[in-house]
Order: sequence, then structure tokens, then C-alpha cells
Amino acid sequence: MADPAAKEPSSAPTESLSFGQKLWRLLVGSPRNLTDPKLAHQLSLIPVLAWIGLGADGLSSSSYGPEEAFLSLGQHAYLAFFIAIAMAATVFIISLAYARIIEEFPRGGGGYVVATKLLGEKAGLVSGAALLVDYVLTITISIAAAGDAIFSLLPPEWHAAKLAFEVFLIVSLTVLNIRGVRESILTLAPVFFLFVITHVVLIAVGLLGHPQQWSTTAAAVGTGLDHGLSTVGTVGLLLALIHSYSLGGGTYTGIEAVSNGIPMMREPRVQTAKRTMLYMAVSLAFTASGLLLCYMLWNVTHVDGKTLNAVLAENITHGLPLGGLFVVLTLLSEGALLVAAAQAGFLGGPRVLANMAIDGWVPHRLSALSDRLTTQNGILLMGIAAMAALLYTQGSVRHLVVMYSINVFLTFSLSMLGMAMLWLRRPFRRRYWISKVSLFSLGFLLCSTILLITTYEKFSHGGWVTLTVTGSIVLLCLWIRTHYRKVGAALSQIKPQHAEVDVKPSKPVNPLDHSQPTAAVFVAAYHGLGIQTALNVFQTFPGYFKNLVFLSVGVLDSGAFKGEGAVEDLTHSVEKTLQKYVDLANFIGMPATYHMAIGTDVVEESEKLSRQVVQEFPRTTFFAGKIMFEEEHWYQKILHNETAFAIQNRILFSGQTMVVLPAKVDLAKT
Repeated sequence: MADPAAKEPSSAPTESLSFGQKLWRLLVGSPRNLTDPKLAHQLSLIPVLAWIGLGADGLSSSSYGPEEAFLSLGQHAYLAFFIAIAMAATVFIISLAYARIIEEFPRGGGGYVVATKLLGEKAGLVSGAALLVDYVLTITISIAAAGDAIFSLLPPEWHAAKLAFEVFLIVSLTVLNIRGVRESILTLAPVFFLFVITHVVLIAVGLLGHPQQWSTTAAAVGTGLDHGLSTVGTVGLLLALIHSYSLGGGTYTGIEAVSNGIPMMREPRVQTAKRTMLYMAVSLAFTASGLLLCYMLWNVTHVDGKTLNAVLAENITHGLPLGGLFVVLTLLSEGALLVAAAQAGFLGGPRVLANMAIDGWVPHRLSALSDRLTTQNGILLMGIAAMAALLYTQGSVRHLVVMYSINVFLTFSLSMLGMAMLWLRRPFRRRYWISKVSLFSLGFLLCSTILLITTYEKFSHGGWVTLTVTGSIVLLCLWIRTHYRKVGAALSQIKPQHAEVDVKPSKPVNPLDHSQPTAAVFVAAYHGLGIQTALNVFQTFPGYFKNLVFLSVGVLDSGAFKGEGAVEDLTHSVEKTLQKYVDLANFIGMPATYHMAIGTDVVEESEKLSRQVVQEFPRTTFFAGKIMFEEEHWYQKILHNETAFAIQNRILFSGQTMVVLPAKVDLAKT
């Protein structure tokens, strides 16, 4: 029987940490207690917090989406009235469609999972690659737009520092997200609500505080339509509408994040996610359409160094008491919310990476969780990629909007197409069938239209960069998946004796003798590599070892941590695997036991297990198996961890002996 204490993870005492480790812990916080039964509940998000963390991306897009749509109208500004209606309708259509996707896919995953399940692995890969680029650009455009909003308040000579300030914001958010999702959201909650309050007041005053302008604007819309029809014709006006509508596509970009973030939600998750989606849809439709109408009512025009929202706020508050203070609060809250909106990239991007890592499209280590239960590797990768995109575009929001909108609507289109095909394949039930097919077909039509127009018109203005990067990611993922499958095929050829046998002891075995030489073998799943390693111990040292101890760490990664009960489920799974190894050892006449731990860091938990084993069996030698490739390449260290050697270094440093036994893999034969 294993030592029960081995199941209780513990963190290293603070005094044993190096200065760098202490500094890191100060920045990101202490490790989570995995044995806390309330852990999943503590980490989950209620609708309001989910609205802040995931909805901030959608709501903040009103800071640049309506502006791009309005500016693209040029002399046809009167068409903003129709764009506002279309924008609100589109928000509700896409949100309603994603609410139905949440019902169909209650475990989350967003566009990647939807496309994979409904359209096939290759479509899922395209959607996943598009989402990764989209989330990187979510961070980049949010930070760039935040810089524009904040520096609209500052004199022009200060604008040279804007890019450096935006880099600082990305670094700060990266560290904040490594601390944890809930912590980062709670930190940014006040600015979210300040944005909501100031913009509701701004739009309300803009629409209701200028009543005499309504009749003038209505007349201008009628006159403008007559003039437009006589000069460019019906087709010309329609093209101008479609052009503006498509370039305002950045307004809808945050909607997908909720369906991707369902695992973060408080139970009942589906209801929490749907309520979050409702909050996002209402707030985004009101803000985006309201701002467009205000631009038109107040005849807002572009001013160098200022956003349209800054110009609008100054026009509306001109001459009012405390008007200047309101402008400052409005723009500061806008900039701060845009920073908060970058959260969607840090929340959604690593989760997509983790799902793709579990499926073998990207390195497996990207599904790993840190001791704070965050996808640390994915967060760091997203931060670095966002910084690169920021530097490439020099923080230009107009450039980023084009790059951003393409992949968003590629993912939207695939999701809508997949759901439409799903319902077309289902038995006809008039009440639900027609409404669902109509909803997803309309969603696909809207999203694919925006995608095609944006790609066509903006291909040479930055759209080609997005498509090139996305295509490169797809090709890289295909190569990684091929490599993993070759390795898996090669490992499957390792079939030691007893590998396929449901082994049971054929005769009683001797009891464990703690004073005798003991072999402690690190294993993972019950497969050929682990079995071969255990049997090779006795072939390499015949007759020497009298006891066998199997050691395993249950890794709580993104695939295992699905909420309440995840730690217990993983514990039972690891125990079941280890018992198979004990049965195998007993079958060959060797007394055996096991020790296990649950954690996020295999090396650290393995070192703790080794100390426990040495206390129980003083004459212990440790063993682990390691895949050895016939031809070594640099990328193998990225795609395959060096866990065996890392554990060996820790154990050797503690004064114990550990042997790494090779398992040769020749990919040329697979």
C-alpha cells in the first residue's frame, strides 16, 4: 500500500528558495493548494466577473470598431444611421448563435472545438490557428487603442513615449495573468465599471441632450440618400454600406471568447456562460450603435492625435461644469478598459493552445499548468507574440484592425457553418429545426460576407500578413502532429513481455524488506515504455534488487483540470495505473508498492517522492525511461520534455543514485 502522505502535495519552504524563486513567487503568488476541495469554486467566475474578464474585449471594441466604420463612410456619413442598426442586429445574431453553441458544447473550447467536432480535424486546425492569431491581435490592438485613448489627453510632444508605454502594459498584464485569472479580473473590475458608467452617460447625453439636432440629422439623412442615389446610384450606396459595415467588423471580435472560456465559469456553467453572453450582447450593442449615432448627431470629424470618442466627449461636455474632468475620466476609463480587454487574449489564447496541445497540434508542454493553475507557458507565448505584433505595426490601430478582423470572421464563419450543417443533419422538428438552421445560416452569411470583403479590400494593406502568419501556423501544426504520430507509432512497437497481459500474481510473493536493495522506477501511463523500463532494471542488474517501488506524478494540466472533482478523478486514475505496475511486479515474483503525488510540476513532485522513498527504503536506486531518437535534432527538446534528465539532476544533487534507461526510437522506420 502506498504511503497516504504521498498524496498530499506540499510546497517548498520559503527559506529553501533561491532569490530568483522568491522574487518570482512575490510577483505571481504562492502555489495553489490542490487538496483544497473548494479550489475549483474559488477559481471559477460568476457572470459579472466573466463579463469583466471575457466581455471587456467585446465592449472595448466599441472604442475602435465604430470609429473605423464611421471614418470609412467619408462623405456618406448619413449612412451611419443604417450602420448603427446593422451593427446592433449583428451583435445580437452572433451572440444568440454562440449562446446556442454554448448549449451544444457545454465543456467549452470555442471555435476550435466546434470546427473540429463538426467539420473535421483540418477545419479545426484552421480555426485554431486563426484563433491564436486573433487572440494575439486582441492583446495588441487593445493595448494600442488604450495607448491612443490615454495619449489623446497628453500634449503631442509626449506621443513619442506611447509605444514604450504600450510595451510596459503588455509585460504587466503577462505577469498579472500568471498570478491567476480571478486575481487579474478583480484587479481590473473598477475600471470596467467606470467605463460602463462614463459611456452610458456620454451616449445618453449625446442622444438625449441634443434634441434639436435630431430633426436636422433626419433631414440630412433623407437629403444625403437622395443625393447619393442621384450620384452613385443604388449599387454605389449599397457598396458603401457594405464596405463600412465590414470595416466595422472589429466591433464583434470579443463575442467568441465566452464560449471558449466556459471551463472558467461557476456552476452551472452553461447558464453562467449564457448570462455572460447576454450581458456582453446588450452592453456592446448599446455602446457601439450609440456611439455611431452620436458621431452623426454631433458631426464628429477626425482630429490628429485624438480618437473620435475623445472628440465626441469634448464636443458634448463643452461649456458644462466639470466637463473637462468628465472627458479625462471617460478617456482614462476607455484606455483602462482596453487594457482589461487584452485579458481576453491572455484567457482565450492559452486555452486554445492547451486544447491544441492535448490534440497534438502544438508542443504538449503548452497544456501544462503552473503551481498557480494558470497556463503559464501559453501566457508567456501570447505576451511575447503580442509584443512582436505591436512593434511590427508600431502600435497603429488602423493597421491592426485590418489584420484583426480577418481571422475573427474566419473562425466565426467556420463555427456558423459547422452548426448549420449539424442541424441540417438532424431530424426535422419544425419548432426548433427551422429556427436553428435559419439562425446559423444567417450568421454564416453575415460573417462570411464581412470576411470576404475585408480580405479583398484590405489584402494589400496588412491582410496578407494575417493570412501568411495563419497559414504558416497551420503548416507548422501539421508538421508537429506528423512528428508526434511517428513517435507514437514507434513507441507502440515497444511491446515487452506481459505488456498486453492482465497480470495477476501466479504465486504469493515475499513481503517488502526495507533493508534490502530497492529499485524505484518513475512511470507515467501503463504502456510499453514504462513496462520495458521496469523489466530492464532486472536485466541490467540481475539478482540484485529485492524490492520494487513504482513512482508516478499525476499532472494536473489543462486536460485534467476541468473543475470540481478533477483532482479526485486524476488521483484515482494514477492509483489504477500504479496498481497495474504492482500487479506486473508481483506476477514476476517481485514484491512491490507505489508512491504517488498530484501536482503541476513533474520534476518538483518527483523530487519530493524520492525523499519519501529513501526514508522508507534507505538502499534505493532510482530509474526512469527516456525516449532516445536515432537522429537528434534541436526541435526535439521543444516537442519532448527532458523530464527524466531533470529528475536525475535533482536526485543526484541530493546524494542519491539514479539511472536513465534508454528506449530507442527510429522515426525512419515508422
